[in-house]
Amino acid sequence: MSVIQVALIQSELVWQNSAANQKYFEQQIQKHKDVQLFILPEMFNSGFSMDSTLIAEAMEGLTVQWMQQQAKLSAAAICGSVAIAAQGQIFNRFLFVSPDGAVQFYDKRHLFRMGGEPQHYQAGTERVIVSYLGFRFCLQVCYDLRFPVFARNQQDYDVLIYVANWPEPRRQVWRTLLQARAIENQAYVLGCNRIGSDDNGLSYSGDSMVVDYFGQIQAELPISQNGVVLAQLDLTALQQFKQKFPAYLDADSFVFTPSF
Repeated sequence: MSVIQVALIQSELVWQNSAANQKYFEQQIQKHKDVQLFILPEMFNSGFSMDSTLIAEAMEGLTVQWMQQQAKLSAAAICGSVAIAAQGQIFNRFLFVSPDGAVQFYDKRHLFRMGGEPQHYQAGTERVIVSYLGFRFCLQVCYDLRFPVFARNQQDYDVLIYVANWPEPRRQVWRTLLQARAIENQAYVLGCNRIGSDDNGLSYSGDSMVVDYFGQIQAELPISQNGVVLAQLDLTALQQFKQKFPAYLDADSFVFTPSF
């Protein structure tokens, strides 16, 4: 498939209330029948909580089951991050659930030290690329956005996805870096952020957007507005651009390697 329709669902999150959050996202998913990929924010079922032992679920838990159900009913992939307990650790895990129920995941590597995340979650060590409908998606979470080496395109992906709880005071950083990642990696970038406020006392502006490989904002929502960002991604157009302007051929040789 050369063209797919994506939907980034920007919303407030009810603090540590999985059922309430799932109800809202389910309503939004049901409204958009022509979408092949739905993207939800970071920790979409709880908010950015450091009470990890309380909110963490197993991979066989209710949230993953809900995502599988919604993916099947909508005939679309659904992704977003959730606190997941596995192998005796708790991860901020980006889940990518396909319509057939298959689950692929990426564990957030760069944990937000200023928010105490490393004290409550285990960092991931691997970069993850997911193939879906002919596109290759690189999965990233929030603070990962600040680290370009980790996101560097080794010509193994077409789209970068960032799910986030990115606070409003740093919204310009979010906006600027999303565009920078698109330009330097010659890829689409999808950034899905929440709005509202949380029990950490932080406010969020959203600024969810789809950025094309020129670094131009293709679609976005007004600041702090509930809603859905809709856009089409065109793989053929991306490939043609890279053939005409193959800057990646002159890239430096260094790439990300795990340090732990």
